[in-house]
Amino acid sequence: MSLSHQEAVAQVTSPGQMFELVPWTRPDGVTYDIFKNAPPSMREIFALCRAHGDAPYLVFGDERRTFAETFAEADAFAAALVERYGVQKGDRVAIAMRNFPEWVEAFIAILSIGAISVSMNAWWTEDELDFALEDSGATVIVADEQRAKLAAASAARLGARIVVVRSSAPIEGADRWEDVVVPGTPLPDVAVESEDDATILYTSGTTGRPKGAVSTQRALVNTVMGFLARGMVAALVTPPEDPDAPPGGAILAVPLFHVTGCVAVMLGSLVAGRKLAIMYKWDPEAALELIQSEKLSAFVGVPTQSIDMLQHPRFAEYDTSSLLSVGGGGAPTPPALIANIDNSFKAASPGFSYGMTETNALGPSLAGQDALDKPMAAGRVPLPMQAEIRDPSTFEVLPVGERGEIWFRGVNLIRGYWNRPDATAETIVDGWLRTGDIGHLDDEGLVYVDDRLKDMVLRGGENVYCAEVEAAIYEHPSVMEAAVLGVPHERLGEEVATVIVLNDGASLTQDELVGFLGERLASFKIPTVIDIRTSPLPRNPAGKFLKRELRGELEPQQG
Repeated sequence: MSLSHQEAVAQVTSPGQMFELVPWTRPDGVTYDIFKNAPPSMREIFALCRAHGDAPYLVFGDERRTFAETFAEADAFAAALVERYGVQKGDRVAIAMRNFPEWVEAFIAILSIGAISVSMNAWWTEDELDFALEDSGATVIVADEQRAKLAAASAARLGARIVVVRSSAPIEGADRWEDVVVPGTPLPDVAVESEDDATILYTSGTTGRPKGAVSTQRALVNTVMGFLARGMVAALVTPPEDPDAPPGGAILAVPLFHVTGCVAVMLGSLVAGRKLAIMYKWDPEAALELIQSEKLSAFVGVPTQSIDMLQHPRFAEYDTSSLLSVGGGGAPTPPALIANIDNSFKAASPGFSYGMTETNALGPSLAGQDALDKPMAAGRVPLPMQAEIRDPSTFEVLPVGERGEIWFRGVNLIRGYWNRPDATAETIVDGWLRTGDIGHLDDEGLVYVDDRLKDMVLRGGENVYCAEVEAAIYEHPSVMEAAVLGVPHERLGEEVATVIVLNDGASLTQDELVGFLGERLASFKIPTVIDIRTSPLPRNPAGKFLKRELRGELEPQQG
């Protein structure tokens, strides 16, 4: 028998149940609901996951690792971090690589010894990588061959050690993973506490440089349990056809350095005992082949990736009947995509989430009948979170239906930004996270995202802050004025655009600008719509660019 959403939440959180909630007060007086049965740290979560034993976990090309093999390698690397490199609790260890099994093993190892995993964006330039390494104070860098070479000069300057995975040739100053990881070495005995910092994930900065979002062990544990609770609530609302079916498998189609890939997909699969098929890079046909060959049950990605699969000319040739859920997050979901998923997959239902780095990917989700009935919604707020709509200026809580800034509250939130108290105070107010998004709640408690308060472009799941790109453009001596904004894009959701005014007598071509920015910004931040003009850009009385007006001028170019 199916239950209403409210009945399901009441059942899973009732006294004595796995997801019972109890209040917990931080030292600063902020009180959150936390899961009563939550283990104290991710080390204990990993200990529970070891029970999956010889069941398959990581699939990468022709390679396969069981849960036991994954943990054995992670234990050995944890021992190397402690014994060879002297890593102690609270030390930062950076991971800079594309999606490889070693990324997962390094992450498990780092958190298991109370160190802090620092996720490096694999698209970063050498300069961007250098900034994050220095900002975080990482003492060890685990990198693939390309990133190890990019980081070599920084590591030498900062006195950090590099461990390179899958190297085709020796890299000066770097140790090889296979030489460092000694099979059979046990996990070091380290006491990891709930309030120890666990992860730093860098987010694009509003004023140029990225900010390191810091999460505690407690936040990650409760996030993982929040995903499990959400799944149990969904199963009570829409009971599965076969409740005793094995956990199936998921495809990792998004980068592990993003919170969706790391927490929602990788850790979610680890805890659920679910196979994880890793993609080195996105390719829609390769994804369809993996779904068919591995009989995967879940696809989690940005909406662009679902669109890519559905629009692939050979989509119908592949057997996708094993999929039970298709969706993800990281970007606004076109309502038409929800209907297309429901109509195109034999057994899968659409499921999309509105999470952020600052919420550890946990956030309102839209799935099942809700997705079909209310495709414009972002979704229902999961346990143990709360949501409010507030006036962006006065912070006053607004009534149901009124538009304002979306605020989130929950133990899953980051504790703040690394060494950025001002940014932390601006974003997290009395335990509430200011999302920077404008939205409203309906009378059933569903969240709707209507607009964006932040000057940001959401390009295919990547956040691009306009100020960062503008700062890079202004470094060019020919530029007098530059405005960066997002314009609609059918596949990516939004694309980065810029309108530029040159100094008198100066010249600059689009290709020259792209080449100039390529030395300063990751490729996904570089504008692809470039309008170079001679007339001044429109401004309001306060002197700010009228980007809405510029957007209207550029949109016809998008065809």
